[in-house]
Amino acid sequence: MSLDSTAPASGAQAHVVTDAALTRAEVERLIAASLAGNKAPLHFTDCDFEGADLSRLDLRGAEFHRCTIVETSFFGAALSHTRWVRCRGREADFASADLVDAEFQSSDLNNTNWRRAKLASASFHSCKLTGANFEACTALGLSFVETLLVGAHLRGLSFRKATLQQLDFSDADLAGVDFREAIFDGGSLKDAHLKGARFDGADLREADLSGVRLVDATLFKGATISHAQAAVLVTELGLRVM
Repeated sequence: MSLDSTAPASGAQAHVVTDAALTRAEVERLIAASLAGNKAPLHFTDCDFEGADLSRLDLRGAEFHRCTIVETSFFGAALSHTRWVRCRGREADFASADLVDAEFQSSDLNNTNWRRAKLASASFHSCKLTGANFEACTALGLSFVETLLVGAHLRGLSFRKATLQQLDFSDADLAGVDFREAIFDGGSLKDAHLKGARFDGADLREADLSGVRLVDATLFKGATISHAQAAVLVTELGLRVM
């Protein structure tokens, strides 16, 4: 393990930890050392936290670059303003964590748990969130860009007036999700569970709507779709479009 104090271009000090396999006790010591010094945030690069219990720790402002957080528990942790780049985090647990203004980029977060997490103004860009559970999270300003949400649990979230760039919601639970006036820039709703979802004023012309059933078609009342999509929906009724 290497631990250094560096000053990025912004001039702010940071404690940098590289190439280390870290336990909870070691992370607690790093946090204590940071607080005893200049209270600079921790920057982890190429570190391995696999299976570690980091629940309820205060890691506000920390950065994680190319770190392994597979099955790591961040339950109830303070993670606001954190940054995660190219991390591997299958089945990591972020339930009840404070992730306000957190940024996730190009990270594998399949089957992760975000239940009751505070995700206001958090962002996910080019991430894999297949099977992720976002039940009952606080999500004002939460954004996803070019992200896989296949089979994810997103029940009750709001994407109202958002531009949704290349989001794959295939097989996702979107019950009660608010898509009113949203613009779909590509992406897919294929075979998604849409009970109670709202699409009033949404622009769905670039989205894949295959697999939408008759019972779901009424949800799109007031939305804009293309002629090709209309043909797909009619085909789902068993009719032939000539």
